[in-house]
Amino acid sequence: MTDKKHRLLEKIDTPSDLKKLSLEELAQLAAEVREKIIETVSRTGGHLAPNLGVVELTLALHYVFDAPKDKIIWDVGHQSYTHKLITGRRDRFHTLRTYGGISGFPKREESPYDTFNTGHSSTSISAGLGISTAKALKGEESKVIAVIGDGSTTAGMAFEGLNQAGDTEKNLIVVLNDNAMSISPNVGAFSSFLSRKMTGRRFVYFREELRNFLKSIPGVGENILTFIRRSEDSFLAFFTPGMLFEALKFKYVGPIQGHRLDRLIETFQNANHLKGPVLVHVLTVKGKGYGPAEKNPAYYHGVGGFEIATGTPKKDSPPQPPTYTEVFGRTMADLGQRDEKLFAITAAMPEGTGLNRFAELFPERFVDVGIAEQHAVTFAAGLATEGFKPVVAIYSTFLQRAYDQIIHDVCLPGLQVIFSIDRGGLVGEDGQTHHGQFDLTYLRNLPNMTVMAPKDENELRHMLYTALQHHGPVAIRYPRGRGYGVPLDPEYRTIPMGEAELVRQGKDMVIMALGTMVAPSLEAASELEKEGLSAGVVNCRFVKPLDKRLVDHARATGKVLVVEENIRQGGLGGAILELFSDAGASDILVRRLGLPDTFVEHGPINVLRQKCGLDKEGILKEARALCRMRSAGSGPVVG
Repeated sequence: MTDKKHRLLEKIDTPSDLKKLSLEELAQLAAEVREKIIETVSRTGGHLAPNLGVVELTLALHYVFDAPKDKIIWDVGHQSYTHKLITGRRDRFHTLRTYGGISGFPKREESPYDTFNTGHSSTSISAGLGISTAKALKGEESKVIAVIGDGSTTAGMAFEGLNQAGDTEKNLIVVLNDNAMSISPNVGAFSSFLSRKMTGRRFVYFREELRNFLKSIPGVGENILTFIRRSEDSFLAFFTPGMLFEALKFKYVGPIQGHRLDRLIETFQNANHLKGPVLVHVLTVKGKGYGPAEKNPAYYHGVGGFEIATGTPKKDSPPQPPTYTEVFGRTMADLGQRDEKLFAITAAMPEGTGLNRFAELFPERFVDVGIAEQHAVTFAAGLATEGFKPVVAIYSTFLQRAYDQIIHDVCLPGLQVIFSIDRGGLVGEDGQTHHGQFDLTYLRNLPNMTVMAPKDENELRHMLYTALQHHGPVAIRYPRGRGYGVPLDPEYRTIPMGEAELVRQGKDMVIMALGTMVAPSLEAASELEKEGLSAGVVNCRFVKPLDKRLVDHARATGKVLVVEENIRQGGLGGAILELFSDAGASDILVRRLGLPDTFVEHGPINVLRQKCGLDKEGILKEARALCRMRSAGSGPVVG
């Protein structure tokens, strides 16, 4: 990359530098920003399509408003790359999503321009209203702007925020970034013109003066004012799609063409002097400026490295095994043909969860509820009461949002709802907001819930089949990434509920591992054997119910190392300690390996596991230390 290639971008160190540019130069800057984002994401992976769709929108916001004094909040945050480039992080942008580099999401610890840490959707309006309320209490006049996508508004929390914001009449600008809603060009162009003119400073001033004059006329003034207000509201509602937002007491502006810098700037300048809650409706194209992303924005929403010229993924060599997600999707499609009661549900991620094939084959038994995890779970509970077998496929980090529904609507009545929890454990470059490091802990304490995790992709298939035979809630937790390439059994088998699997005998100690930790535990056991130490390995498979025979395995050696890709608090290790305590096995030495009591940074999964001690070397280190210890008979807890 040369200075000449990105001559304008190289001059932008803070948003104040934007204000020195002409409209023509801003348009050129937008092109350079797109080029920079495409170049970087092609190497690091990331959220490409969402970021390409908001380049002009981001430049216009920073051109008009005065960040960081004015607060700009990015909902989800996977559209914040342009924002990062023009707020002092251009020189570090090449480190995007790499270990030790800048985050792919807004992060307060990273920059004063990042107002609110995000990563999950639909929080921006509530956070913005909180900030606006605080500013009002402190007597500050600066602006608060929440940028939210049309997809994020499918979550109930967005409407909860809108409802309160309208009711409290606090100063808050909500920018609705709409890249999916179908609005005809004529209506959109007319509404854009109408909204820009009706929110202009002169028009607003004239309208307020007219209202004040009419109020001063005794007897008839208020009646005339009421008539004018009703007429104005009807006129706006007729010509714009803003009726809903007007009903929520927002001043509605739009829709505005989201790639026209002149119209965006004029609109934001007008909105800047409006009082109370304002909603600016902006129409954008996801993936704008890069053909492959425009053509297939769902694929390029979050993407790995790719060839810029063609948009094709960078080739893996040699051929790689399928991902757990792919195996889950194929298994669901296969089981859907065998069982007409199988029903699949996802929350805005049919491709991400592997359910797109099931959706094609059985459209009447598939629902994408949008970004509405709470609704997805209770909807599934309703299906289960009528004899269907709903499978709710949601990433671990997003399932957290539906915890109350899992407890009250599924576990309490003991309904047969299957939770396919993708991205369990560390997920890599998406980092702190996306790691699935808590699910074993927050699920295993629930009555009626069964929790399991497969050691490989073949076992995943059998676990899904087993869950369909079980009359009660089941959670199957599996990781992001590829399987091991093990052969897939042609026929399914039912795994006995709560039964662990002894995969390697040992005389000196036993490693009790779960899911992704079984393979490195076996590798560590093989290394220990070369050192003259005999370590057994148990594939626990279940976190709840636990196999009571684990006590017998432990007593055979007196030393146990528990390994899991979940926080240590309340996970598999805690469950095993409880089991040993209840069995009176106080003479067993136990060490536990798991994720630390912190939010793990972003980076490659193998690097993060190594840093957390959850690789072969980390397991070896703990196993050697355990083997050197002598049983003290003072209780099962060692570390």
